Amino acid sequence: MERQLDEGAVVAAYARWAPIYDPIFGVITGRAIRATMRMLNALPPSKVLEVGVGTGIALPLYRREHRITGIDLSPDMLRIARQRVAKRGLSNVEGIVEMDAARLAFGDRSFDVAVAMFVMSVVPDPQRVLGEMSRVVKPGGRLVTVNHFRAEGGVRGQVERWLARYGAKLGWHPEFAIETILGHPGLTLTQRRTLPPFALYTLLVFERT
Repeated sequence: MERQLDEGAVVAAYARWAPIYDPIFGVITGRAIRATMRMLNALPPSKVLEVGVGTGIALPLYRREHRITGIDLSPDMLRIARQRVAKRGLSNVEGIVEMDAARLAFGDRSFDVAVAMFVMSVVPDPQRVLGEMSRVVKPGGRLVTVNHFRAEGGVRGQVERWLARYGAKLGWHPEFAIETILGHPGLTLTQRRTLPPFALYTLLVFERT
């Protein structure tokens, strides 16, 4: 049985992951991040909120015309993100802020785009996070998520079910169902496609109505 995630478990898990996140997860997720960024960079210059910015691994990949605000719950991950912004001279990054994605401290319709990469299976309440992202995006704007979703069978499904008991220690839900974030009111799904490696991740693009 999968143990429930809470904010304390997430922060504790990513305090452990932060020093090794880039060389491990950056390699695993790199191709999916680059594919997502190609889609985002095809949009007109936008005010973008990156939810769960983590170590800021994607920040250098945004076109400079985009203005980026990144938020995350983990101070350990954000410390690395701020160092990256300073080292790379990313003047289009307007803020790196410690914040709970389920309680965004931004006004309604503050952003053109909200993006959450590898976040929805990490947060305790993904539907609330999606609702907050929707609230702060302007009508006609985009919500972009990239995530691993559970396999319905096969070896991968067996491994995910076994890992689920360690979800709190890992800091993510290994058995996260895609249906959890589909059908949200006020959001129209405009794109769904798998991403490398091995179609392990799925890109979902919603339009805010």
